[in-house]
Amino acid sequence: MGTTALIMMISAEGIIILFTAYFFWKVLVTPPKKEPDSYSDNDLVI
Repeated sequence: MGTTALIMMISAEGIIILFTAYFFWKVLVTPPKKEPDSYSDNDLVI
């Protein structure tokens, strides 16, 4: 494997690892959305 191919391979793998780590971190630190309570929507209002 030539030097250019090695640099290209390491660069591509590095970019993929950075994108994966970024989105994994984003998933970990994002607070969950507050979902509506489906049971309260079914309550009868008299």
